[in-house]
Amino acid sequence: MYKATLANYKIIIVNKRNILIYLLFIFFCFSVRANDVPIKSIHTIRFLQSENIPSDDASFVIPFSRAGNLILLKAVVDDVEGNFVLDSGCPSLVLNITYFRDYPRTSEADDDSKGITGGISNVEHTSIRNFKFGKKEEYNVLADLVNLGHIENAKGVKILGLIGMHFIDDCEMIIDHEKSLIYFHIIQKNESSTYKSKLLTDTSKYNTIPFDITDNRIIVKTQLGEKKLRLIIDCAAETNVLDSRLPNSIFDKLSVTGRVLLTGVGNKKIEALKGDLKGFKIGGKSINSLPFIVTNLEKTCFSYSGCIDGVLGFDFLSLQKIGFNFVTHQMYLWK
Repeated sequence: MYKATLANYKIIIVNKRNILIYLLFIFFCFSVRANDVPIKSIHTIRFLQSENIPSDDASFVIPFSRAGNLILLKAVVDDVEGNFVLDSGCPSLVLNITYFRDYPRTSEADDDSKGITGGISNVEHTSIRNFKFGKKEEYNVLADLVNLGHIENAKGVKILGLIGMHFIDDCEMIIDHEKSLIYFHIIQKNESSTYKSKLLTDTSKYNTIPFDITDNRIIVKTQLGEKKLRLIIDCAAETNVLDSRLPNSIFDKLSVTGRVLLTGVGNKKIEALKGDLKGFKIGGKSINSLPFIVTNLEKTCFSYSGCIDGVLGFDFLSLQKIGFNFVTHQMYLWK
């Protein structure tokens, strides 16, 4: 049997003070446990040099590297620089408590946290002076403190934290996996309905797909057979996921290839099927075969908006250049 590490920082936190309810959604550290690298052998990721692309005060290009299928960006917390996972399923900033344990912490007795494999706890919070990546910089930032050692052990990489939706929700973002570059543009108020990157000049090269943002998560709608699906797009999900509660007609299109053992933050393990889904379509793009893991997503339902049917992660996102305009809620999928 294959074993996989589920680095699921998928947490619902209810904060009574400001009645904030949000979900830090899935990313899978999907690796064979026998090949896990001890934390003491963490190595440095080498980042490619950025292309010499003209930019303005609102545009910047960041080279990225990968740890497994996770996208790593260089960012700075106060005076500490290091690797951060780009996580579009995370609401804001998450810091690895290993490297920020001396920061003042707060927690509330009614914080309630749970993930795909069951309940987890001890989510603490802190405040930092400033956070910066590329031309994005914010001051007096609130952050969650969580032990991310399980990701570091699985990947053999020092990871300071996760960069969430709060830092990209006013941007256009285009990810080019082939060149290992991400193109950002901070959309100003006077260009909110008009801005498009020069990479989007030739409209024949890509499809445009609308998306919604619910609880800080990107949600696209598609259809498989007679079933309409709501799927989360998550840059930090290392694989695609389908809810095991979907109709049998969906799984008739799934060719099962094996099983995996998912280990959550709370060390509870669950078994899941893996396989290849035939005939998947999104927008005007058809994919003959797309890998998925099948597991129960009941514990990841929205606070008020019901459940989702699955997640599209690296196995989908890396197939082509892909872009998001978080102001107009348009996704660009290259053909």
